[in-house]
Amino acid sequence: MKILVINCGSSSLKYQLMDMSDESVLCKGAIERIGLPISGGEENVIIKVDGNKYTYDKELPTHTDAFNEVKFILSESEYKVVDSFDEIDAIGHRVVQGGVKYNKSTLVDAEVVEDIKQLSPLAPLHNPANVQGYEACLKVVGPDVPQVFVFDTAFHSTMPPKAYMYAVPYEYYEKYGVRRYGFHGTSHKFVSKRAADKMGEDINNLKLITCHLGNGSSIAAVENGKVVDTSMGFTPLDGFMMGTRSGGVDPSVVTFIMKKEGLTPDEMDAILNKKSGVNAISGVSSDDRDICKAQNEGNKRAALAHEMQAYEIAKFIGSYIAAMNGVDGIVFTGGIGENGFWLRSKICSYLGYMGIKIDEELNEATVKGAEAELTDPDSNVRVFILATDEELMIAQDTAEIVKNLK
Repeated sequence: MKILVINCGSSSLKYQLMDMSDESVLCKGAIERIGLPISGGEENVIIKVDGNKYTYDKELPTHTDAFNEVKFILSESEYKVVDSFDEIDAIGHRVVQGGVKYNKSTLVDAEVVEDIKQLSPLAPLHNPANVQGYEACLKVVGPDVPQVFVFDTAFHSTMPPKAYMYAVPYEYYEKYGVRRYGFHGTSHKFVSKRAADKMGEDINNLKLITCHLGNGSSIAAVENGKVVDTSMGFTPLDGFMMGTRSGGVDPSVVTFIMKKEGLTPDEMDAILNKKSGVNAISGVSSDDRDICKAQNEGNKRAALAHEMQAYEIAKFIGSYIAAMNGVDGIVFTGGIGENGFWLRSKICSYLGYMGIKIDEELNEATVKGAEAELTDPDSNVRVFILATDEELMIAQDTAEIVKNLK
């Protein structure tokens, strides 16, 4: 069975074709700047196949045009990996917000599409683009190729009300669905299962804390295979400081700044989502590589950004240890989670009371894409670096649903 995984943004389309017989990646890549002009030197079409990377530029006005280009790449171009697009059995899509209704991956039909459109106010940057991706695929391949939505929020749907409710008037939950949803669920699901495998334990007998750390970051408490709490909330803005996002702040700070600066809700939203976080504190960048360089050069604000980041993450981990009355394993994943040895070291230094002591030499030597256990296997709490694979998780869910159709 061959599954094509699609992840659409407002002006981008990432793709990955997988052979599920051995879960190998046949081809992957991205198309960027959809609907935008391409000037000289901007190679917006990216192809990775057989360990090689190829790029070229092409103006693609719509997502349908972009998907047609993907079809051409996979089945007709000099880089083709299938003789015909008919060899593709199903398409799996990443969808950010599934609301309360969609607590598992779902075969797409007209009702599902309409529901996801109705949920767009909860994820205005993501859900419309995700639907665009589906509709583009539908135009190209027609209704006979099954398509599946895999939701970022689904894995978090096991949270109890005490964890997902906000202490605001209850009517806002009833009228508008104001509650904690959580995000990065596909990543948290993948690495929690991977951690259980590494530990040689049944995930249903484990208490795990998974830390997906990147430009956008979240932490999940996974008890017996189910999420009991997570740091992102109603939107991906909640939690702790990220690349350009503030994370949780005193709500009065928001209204205070709006009044002082005469800001509209949209302007304030842009500040919290795009002009805050590590970027704002450091005054340097939202990219951790730039922050590390600035800190090494003696930049005190860059150092403060790192200190705040580690401190806030450690506090969340500590609160989840309390929520689960213990922890068996802690996982670091994502771009910074896998690359940021300084961050892992600093966070773990706050957890010495749990008997956590990591191998600092191994911690510093481990690079993105590698897997390592930083603690001794007989430690009471084991700490791992694990590479996430959201595309594989989407492909697995899609394959399972399609298999049951036959």
